[in-house]
Amino acid sequence: MADFLRKVGEKETRKIRAQRRVIQTVWMGFGMMGLVGWAVAVPTLLGTALGLWLDKHYPGIHSWTLTLLIIGLSTGCLNAWYWIDKEGKKISDELKENDD
Repeated sequence: MADFLRKVGEKETRKIRAQRRVIQTVWMGFGMMGLVGWAVAVPTLLGTALGLWLDKHYPGIHSWTLTLLIIGLSTGCLNAWYWIDKEGKKISDELKENDD
């Protein structure tokens, strides 16, 4: 009987933890979308602004705006990839801890 009660208690604890995790996951998802968006947008806009300024003050045969826009976008994508990878590893580690 004690073994049965212990198993029921463990399952109930797991169920409550899973329900909390769903709510946290939804909000974390929204937060991550915002973080990824800003991680890409900020370097892209900074590169574009710097490129426009350089094109205005130091015109040449190549467009600084386009060059720095691409560099900013690439930097932003690498930055977003870093954050997504970091959060993915964190979630994976939490799942492994809960399975133990």
